[in-house]
Amino acid sequence: MDHISGLSRWGVLALTLLLALATACSQHEDTAPGHRMSPKARTYLTAALDLIQKRALKRDEVDWPEVRRTAFTQAADARKPSGTYPAIEGVLSALGDGHSRFLTPAAAKQSSGTSLDTIPGLVAKRLRSGPGYVALPGVQGSTHTYDTYVRQGQGAVAAADRKGTCGWVVDLRGNRGGNMYPMFAVIAAILGDGNVGAFVGADGKRTVWTVKDRNLKVGTNPSPLPAARPLSRTQPAVAVLTDSQTASAGEAVTVAFRGRPATRSFGMRTSGVPTGNRRHRLSDGAALVLTEMMEADRTGRTYDGPIPPDEEFLVEPKDIGTNRDRALEAATRWLGKQPDCQ
Repeated sequence: MDHISGLSRWGVLALTLLLALATACSQHEDTAPGHRMSPKARTYLTAALDLIQKRALKRDEVDWPEVRRTAFTQAADARKPSGTYPAIEGVLSALGDGHSRFLTPAAAKQSSGTSLDTIPGLVAKRLRSGPGYVALPGVQGSTHTYDTYVRQGQGAVAAADRKGTCGWVVDLRGNRGGNMYPMFAVIAAILGDGNVGAFVGADGKRTVWTVKDRNLKVGTNPSPLPAARPLSRTQPAVAVLTDSQTASAGEAVTVAFRGRPATRSFGMRTSGVPTGNRRHRLSDGAALVLTEMMEADRTGRTYDGPIPPDEEFLVEPKDIGTNRDRALEAATRWLGKQPDCQ
């Protein structure tokens, strides 16, 4: 009997230990990564990751099971959508395209609501040697800002051309990008009509950029902005200036001039994000700005890194526009050798 009673006591003890272990495991699972996240935060993060996985240009270069697991682990304690922001930024960083980004609700509102009556740095003039010169800064913001950009830029180009320019310098140095439509609206007449480039998706599908009657059309979508004014010369020689700050939409303009006849580039390599972005609004007003397309020039060549100039010159930002601006000097010297400027 004592032997049987002893086994029963050990059995009860074993059962007690098993129950305690099971309870501990259950409590661990309830507090494991992902289980502390609120349903609202989980839904928000899932929607953002689904969008990135579906639309990003470099989506096929990412280990999505691992990336998603890491994101949910990082956001395990999130109770609100804002708690998932660092995880979303981490996923965008994992894409490695250098261009996609996340905007908080406040940043998204600010970037789309800027309204300017004058665009700093947007100037055009006629150089002493005869060519025209237009400095094209980046632009983003409200519809009013875009209208101001186009009106100011087109007016300045027309005034510079009034005496008949023999060619043009298009200065894209410091152009960090933004919306490409206003930029093309200013320089479309200089660029000239025809197919000038394209967006290329991850599936290889091309959306062609076409300039017709001095206005840009992307695919089947015409620009909502007014066409550029005619110039005294319809196919002028053009010197394009770039530097390491020329990025995004600034690089799109750079690409549009690649392969163009009577065109040469000077300065420094561009920033290296010649890609097209789309903005996607999230439920709380934040935004995903996703890189979804590469850019290609009129010859069909695609770009996915810094674009080198034909002639390289290191020019410090403080020297731009001064007598130490070697890139501008070389550009005007080259233009002076073109037939229209001789």
